[in-house]
Amino acid sequence: MGNFNRRSIPYKYAQESLGQRIVGVMIKPVGALCNLDCAYCYYLGKEKLYAGQMARMDIQLLEKFTEQYIAANQRADEISFCWHGGEPLLAGLEFFKKAVSFQKKYNPGKQISNSLQTNGTLINQDWVDFFRENNFLVGVSIDGPQAIHDATRRNKRGQGTFTEVLKGIEMMYKGGVQYNTLTTVNHVSQDHGREIYLFLKSIGSYHMQFLPVLEYIKSGIVPPGTPGSQLAPWSVSSEKYGDFLCDIFDLWSKDDVGTRFIPFFESVLANYLGVPPGICAWCETCGNNVALEWNGDVYLCDHFVYPEYKIGNISTMSFSQMASSDILFRFGLGKRNGLPDGCFRCPYYKLCFGECPKHRFLTTADGQPGLNALCEGYKRFFAHTEAWFIKMGQ
Repeated sequence: MGNFNRRSIPYKYAQESLGQRIVGVMIKPVGALCNLDCAYCYYLGKEKLYAGQMARMDIQLLEKFTEQYIAANQRADEISFCWHGGEPLLAGLEFFKKAVSFQKKYNPGKQISNSLQTNGTLINQDWVDFFRENNFLVGVSIDGPQAIHDATRRNKRGQGTFTEVLKGIEMMYKGGVQYNTLTTVNHVSQDHGREIYLFLKSIGSYHMQFLPVLEYIKSGIVPPGTPGSQLAPWSVSSEKYGDFLCDIFDLWSKDDVGTRFIPFFESVLANYLGVPPGICAWCETCGNNVALEWNGDVYLCDHFVYPEYKIGNISTMSFSQMASSDILFRFGLGKRNGLPDGCFRCPYYKLCFGECPKHRFLTTADGQPGLNALCEGYKRFFAHTEAWFIKMGQ
């Protein structure tokens, strides 16, 4: 793909080039609150940020945010609300009915969409009817066949959740709800790519997201650069992740191109073609998606919900101000400027752009920080698929 100049993009130049951006938000109506206790969850530990407080977004704050968020995104063709957790369904059905009513109240005629990520265990007919009637796109977390899923995705009593999740998926399928699947790749599942892909096909998933579990821990899960941190035992290995991606790619490219959709593969093809990939991890810079906690605190990214990455609170600072803040812009620019020199000499730089900063835990052989811990796995995948993507891009 060619070599690239290491020179950092100056802040002023980047600001002039990119101009005003459309900033999305991952909304956490109950913060890290969840009815499950998944072994690898990166967000459960966020409860410590608000220890002793009831993590529930109140209706007044919901309305204030909705008004501000719609007002801040008038340049967008579509205004997207993305509900996440923890487990967002714990906010209750009435909360989401209010959310939709506020969207209608403050919408000046824009297209509005809602997506929601759930563990699937709380879905009942009332939720199914609500999702269908309000055109929610529902992402369901399921890690594969029962033995793989139940090894890590358990409830507070230590019991596997596979049966409940599958029941929720079946209800949505029968009820006409749009849904996709999100599957983590961890120390248990990393050797089972083919098995997992075929299983997801068998349960009717046409849109599959695969998320690598790679965390470093100290007293809890910590951000890159934390002294004394160590790789969490539930993390996927870089090489194994590369093999996993190659395995599912071989099945997908043989039988399912155009009928099953995997965002990572679509992003890689987009980068081959030189068009926006649509996922921040695969862009040269980021900072276009922030996280909103239940109390109105806004953080630079869903993966950087730590005190040092807080932008402000919508009770004292408008969403528009935070979306255009220098701290957010510099954070996004740091995705590119924080890479070690070797990345810019890599033949695959323009395919991955260093991937997500949350995975940059390693240092290079010459001591430069910022090397992605999944680098070798991605190189393995890019080498394996290069000929196919080049052919598709012609």
